Amino acid sequence: MSQITKPTKITGPTRRGFLGTTAAAVGLASAGTLLGLRPARAQQQRGGTLRVAKGHGQTGDTLDPATWTNGFEVALTFGLNGYLAKVGVDGSAEPDVAESWEASPDAKTWTFKIRPGMTFHSGKPVTLDDVIDSINYHRGEDSKSAAGPLVAPIIEITKDGEDTVVFELESGSADFPFVFTDYHMAICPSDGAGGIDWRSGDGCGPYRLVEFDPGVVARFERFEDDWNQDRGFIQSVEMLSIVDVNARTTALASGEVDAIDKLDLKTVALLGRNPEISIHSIPGPQYYSFAARADTPPLDDVNVRLALKHAIDRQELVDKILFGHGTVGNDQPIGLSYRFHNPDVPQTTYDPDKAKFYLKEAGLDRLTVRLSAADAAFPDAVNAATLYRNSAAKADITIDVNRVPNDGYWSDVWMKHEFSAVYWSGRPTEDQIFSTAFGGGAAWNDSFWANARFDELLVSARAELDEAKRREMYGEMQQIVAQDGGTVLPMFANWAFATSKRVVHGEFASNFDQDGERWMERWSLA
Repeated sequence: MSQITKPTKITGPTRRGFLGTTAAAVGLASAGTLLGLRPARAQQQRGGTLRVAKGHGQTGDTLDPATWTNGFEVALTFGLNGYLAKVGVDGSAEPDVAESWEASPDAKTWTFKIRPGMTFHSGKPVTLDDVIDSINYHRGEDSKSAAGPLVAPIIEITKDGEDTVVFELESGSADFPFVFTDYHMAICPSDGAGGIDWRSGDGCGPYRLVEFDPGVVARFERFEDDWNQDRGFIQSVEMLSIVDVNARTTALASGEVDAIDKLDLKTVALLGRNPEISIHSIPGPQYYSFAARADTPPLDDVNVRLALKHAIDRQELVDKILFGHGTVGNDQPIGLSYRFHNPDVPQTTYDPDKAKFYLKEAGLDRLTVRLSAADAAFPDAVNAATLYRNSAAKADITIDVNRVPNDGYWSDVWMKHEFSAVYWSGRPTEDQIFSTAFGGGAAWNDSFWANARFDELLVSARAELDEAKRREMYGEMQQIVAQDGGTVLPMFANWAFATSKRVVHGEFASNFDQDGERWMERWSLA
């Protein structure tokens, strides 16, 4: 059982762009200094209790930043913890624990100035040791963190005086501040021995964690000494894990909660008729996919993977699963919301005859594969798998839909079974999503796919400061993933969530669900 800084209670088990030239690199450094604080909205008032039901969370969740996987954990850490940088509503990197940063002309050396006077909720000052140990927690061969690929390019981290951290990289990184916006990169107290104390739940974000019952509830109180008094308008927050979409919807309709995510898109129009409820559908980088393990026969044959990609009716899924709240995908994660989206990648279409052709190229007349799914993967994932089964049958492909429990899906099914349903929230930059989910050997490469040319381009594109060359590299990488990768990506899904009319908000961020999952600090109550 984990312990949290008093008076927090915890129950349950523990577990689991923009630079085109060198001058632009310097411009990014200036942006980190000049963005400053977003002013408070005039209509927002302090106080009250906000109750939010999330379609995520499981009994194995913990406070360990290396293991976070689902939206419940993301919302929890963004309320509890501080980060060197965070993604703003406009998609830019904004200062947080770091008040400014600057880059060398080649973007290989980055200097971050830490905000003075910050404290953790326990009253302990935030020091350079806390920052360095928190970043190092995700580095090295012994780290189990999914953020490992993001910090792998860091060669050395050093102190410069009492308030500055210097990062030396193996090569230039045009988007480096965005690395620290990843939700795993929370700034936690140092344990004094080079590690971090994540078990205490002692954060330096806008809210103090007072109770955490994994898979059930997390409760928070506003941290009155937060460095930024223009955020954190709610006095107390109760976040519930309600994976069942009907129960979650009923809780909102009855007024038991003030907001829910992962709407049942079949009934969203009916829910929207309630005059006390607002429906929000925000396009972004989120995608729903089926991860085929490219290290497991027969899925290790690219022809089999291509057959599976041509055996799915993408438009049918957009129509029947997303009900129009999204767009058709093309088996690679860089959608329209990304800066370097390549519109020239040929669209893979539903074509049973072409799927049969690729089966024959693989030496097969028929194919049988088991596809595991639960609605914890994404809303209506089991029905999506069933639709996939029906369309694939016309291509002589038998998809055995294996319905598995919601609880434990991310620990027991995802990346364990040979073929499984997945949702990805996307990332702010091409490098982050590619490094996290597609790089060879990455901890969250859920198709276990590796491609030497892709991995070569991954490193080169990260360091390239010429925007035209960078666009060309990312364009080729999208082509490689679409044609060779192990991810069947049929659809990009809008962020679809709902709030009661008593919730006050501004323009929504689109990098994550529910206002970038920073609703705890941005919303208030009327």
